[in-house]
Amino acid sequence: MNLAAAANETLAHYSNVLVYSAMAIYTLAFVAHMAEWVFGSRSKVGRTAAALTTEVTAPAAAPAGSAQKGARSSSGADACIGGTAVLERPKVVTRTAAGGPDVPDGPGAHGGTEKGDLYGRIAISLTVLAWALHVGGIVTRAVSVQRAPWGNMYEFSTTLGGAAVTAYLVLLLLKKNVRWLGLPLVTTVLLDLGLAVSVLYTASDQLVPALHSYWLWIHVSCAILSGAVLYLGAVASLLFLFRDRHEAKLADPDGPQPGNFATSVLERLPSAASLDKFAYRVNATVFPLWTFTIIAGAIWAEAAWGRYWGWDPKEVWSFITWVAYACYLHARATVGWKGRKAAWLGVIAFVCYLFNYFIVNIFVTGLHSYAGV
Repeated sequence: MNLAAAANETLAHYSNVLVYSAMAIYTLAFVAHMAEWVFGSRSKVGRTAAALTTEVTAPAAAPAGSAQKGARSSSGADACIGGTAVLERPKVVTRTAAGGPDVPDGPGAHGGTEKGDLYGRIAISLTVLAWALHVGGIVTRAVSVQRAPWGNMYEFSTTLGGAAVTAYLVLLLLKKNVRWLGLPLVTTVLLDLGLAVSVLYTASDQLVPALHSYWLWIHVSCAILSGAVLYLGAVASLLFLFRDRHEAKLADPDGPQPGNFATSVLERLPSAASLDKFAYRVNATVFPLWTFTIIAGAIWAEAAWGRYWGWDPKEVWSFITWVAYACYLHARATVGWKGRKAAWLGVIAFVCYLFNYFIVNIFVTGLHSYAGV
């Protein structure tokens, strides 16, 4: 074995170590996120305090130089009642249904308490550390094989998980209200990496001849980024379905009311209207990129196989996924299909994406099949 091959093998080993280390830190982040939800579950006293903060206003004539000691919110609406420290009050948004009441956004996974918020901040810090190790493993894998690290399902899966966490952290840096995404995101990334290292793992090797092209960097990178952002939209759509049903039950005092557990979880999420808006915005933003992904794939197919479109199973399901998201965007813009119908379309569209990736790649024979790789 020459020195170059030995160096590449060593780098591949370090890549595996970094990925496993990232999984360990993601696990700690998962525990911290769980603690955020558990310790953020406010008692009746805490919920009463949160309600009272909506009525708090600044004193008409405060002494010069005075300040509210321990204030933690730019709105100045913090309070401490019965020993429960309550953070900033939720924002109020308009319900999606025409003529519906204004519904407040929930306080977040921390439940509006300082203790829950502390665990949430710890979870975010651990997520950032795990993300750094995760990205390090991807980059090290790329250096070891001296190509884009997307030549097989193991490499694609690890990069897709890293891209999803990157999108989440970028939204946090932009001060978006997305901390509620932390627990489902970390859980999904752990499942993704666990599947990658146990079932999909492939030793670092060179690409098959058809993949030796600069289009690998263009086409596959767009597919990965699209999938990562579409995942965030799918989670928002799924949570919208639960939150919207929760709000509908609360609006009907004569009907069955949600249980304590459902109330504890769902009351901390953004309102149904906010979740619907978030899902629509991220899906609409990334849809052009997914369209370009298919176009770039067709151009690459012409260069590799001499035709732009050959009805390969992967090509067919990519087009089906595109149609599903096009239907979602059209439905979301149509008055009669807003809300739950559009959300179901969004969830179904992402299921098409997952089917295209896992089932078609592994179990369906075609030019894009990764079975046995």
